[in-house]
Amino acid sequence: MIDIIISENIQGAAVAALQSRFKVVTQPDLWKDPLLLAEKAKNCRALIVRNQTPVTASLIDASAELVVIGRAGVGLDNVDYKHAEQAGIVVSYTPDQNAISVAEIAIGMMLSLARYIPAADADTKKGNWNRQRFVGTELYGKTLGIVGAGKIGYLTARRATAFGMKILAYDPFLSQDNILLSEIQAELVELDDLLSRADVVSCHLPSTPQTVGLLNRERLFRMKPGALFINTSRGKVVVESGLLEALKAGIVGGVALDVREKEPPQIGKLEKLPNVVLLPHIAAFTHEAQDRVTSAICEDVARVLDGKPAVNAVRRTTPMPRVTS
Repeated sequence: MIDIIISENIQGAAVAALQSRFKVVTQPDLWKDPLLLAEKAKNCRALIVRNQTPVTASLIDASAELVVIGRAGVGLDNVDYKHAEQAGIVVSYTPDQNAISVAEIAIGMMLSLARYIPAADADTKKGNWNRQRFVGTELYGKTLGIVGAGKIGYLTARRATAFGMKILAYDPFLSQDNILLSEIQAELVELDDLLSRADVVSCHLPSTPQTVGLLNRERLFRMKPGALFINTSRGKVVVESGLLEALKAGIVGGVALDVREKEPPQIGKLEKLPNVVLLPHIAAFTHEAQDRVTSAICEDVARVLDGKPAVNAVRRTTPMPRVTS
């Protein structure tokens, strides 16, 4: 029997430690072949994935020996964790380990848009010296709107206060008495209020039935004219066609996206605009964050296989008897 299958590119000292104790099959491209994955997973006890492996109800049901799923990252939109819970399977993830890296890149995106850094760099490398063309805007004194004030949203806002930014926050799960919001003197407001007042909007929402398409054309057109929009969370929370319209209308002054509605995306109109910065979903990809993510998920998987509770379980912390029909 295989103890652990790793279906994506996850490596490092923590993986080597697992390999020294368990029978581990590592196939970085296995996620591309769902049928082969299902065949291999039939007799494995643990599955470790990133965000590309669809861990569906059918895959879970076909994996009769599975006791733990490790998601190396914070999002769970590719894992049917509710079905896994019903089947008695532990789902572990890494909710804190990459938060600093994502917050830092969000700040980098703000600076890139406000000071035209990518456009000025590209223009200068062509041999130009257009100083007057790239007159930017300071972040000091501006208002940052945080959409989703969880760990990453909080860390982004905290760093923005060092630039002298004022903070608005939207999060239906928090109250104004939240200690972290109080610490950064954030004003908790409704989403439409935030969009109309913020000079910079930074999105930090999970992908859920409630958030998919939340930032649509209607809402984006409520943004403060010329405001900057940043998304480092999940691409599906933003309707890109509406975002493009808001850009062309001048409602949105600049956009920076690390995530897209469809990944990888096809080249379209967003890719051709000078006031748009696009990255290939790399906000969490620093050496430090990936070391923390890999260590945490490998340790949790090992704990469950050893009969111990997972530290970062989504819900249950110990395997339950498998439920079969």
